[in-house]
Amino acid sequence: MLEKLRESKLVLNKLQESMTYIRTKTSAKPKIGVVLGSGLGAFVKEVEVETTIPYKDIPHFSPPTVEGHSGNLIFGKINGQSIAILQGRNHYYEGHSMESVVFPTRTLAMLGVETLILTNSAGGFGENMQAGDFMVIEDHINLMGTNPLMGPNIKELGPRFPDMTEAYDKRLIQIMEDVLMKQGTRYHKGVYCGVSGPTYETPSEVRYLKLIGGKAVGMSTVPETIAANHLGLRVAALSCITNLAAGISSQKLSHNEVTETAKQVEMQFSSFLREFIAHI
Repeated sequence: MLEKLRESKLVLNKLQESMTYIRTKTSAKPKIGVVLGSGLGAFVKEVEVETTIPYKDIPHFSPPTVEGHSGNLIFGKINGQSIAILQGRNHYYEGHSMESVVFPTRTLAMLGVETLILTNSAGGFGENMQAGDFMVIEDHINLMGTNPLMGPNIKELGPRFPDMTEAYDKRLIQIMEDVLMKQGTRYHKGVYCGVSGPTYETPSEVRYLKLIGGKAVGMSTVPETIAANHLGLRVAALSCITNLAAGISSQKLSHNEVTETAKQVEMQFSSFLREFIAHI
């Protein structure tokens, strides 16, 4: 138990060290944070960038190893709104601990972020879904086999048993839908199933996910949502349906397909995100 308590203290020390370094590079105090998923990093072109800090330079941040994740912490403004952007993320399947996966989310909260916008590329299996559609995440099912809050609770970050009744803020969900409808963008609303990966799902697994109420599946987002709720942040999340899940189409799956589809809709995605942030 003493060892676990020391680990909790170590997490707080690491967060302080990261924050101290970041503050040598910027004095920005954004209230909105954005996490950009696979192939969705082009949104940065819409931002009036003030400071870019590579993950590799920030104490306790790990550069992503997956294609489509640049690995930069960016501070800037969009429509006059100050924001912080995590251009790329770490995944549990890369061999990182859950603590490392959610460490950037916790850092954003320490920097003053109150609203977190999560984006990802996902495999879709909801009715009438097509590659290139978007899905507003209204809830999730954690199938990763672990939880970033396991171990002694770090009370400085949040309560022992955080409520997840409204893991994704209902008001933000409504704003997302309003913007997507206004822009005439094809979208769905549904439950995201978070799995560990890195293998894509089997057709039988996809049938199971559909049976339990899912509409899309991916290998991210759930840990960050849990950590953000623990910290008291409001969360909104959007999936880019970059491929139909295994068994829905006869085509075999590849990460190239994911990044290519994301690239095809990047202008649509960036336009949505810009307007969504303006309405928060």
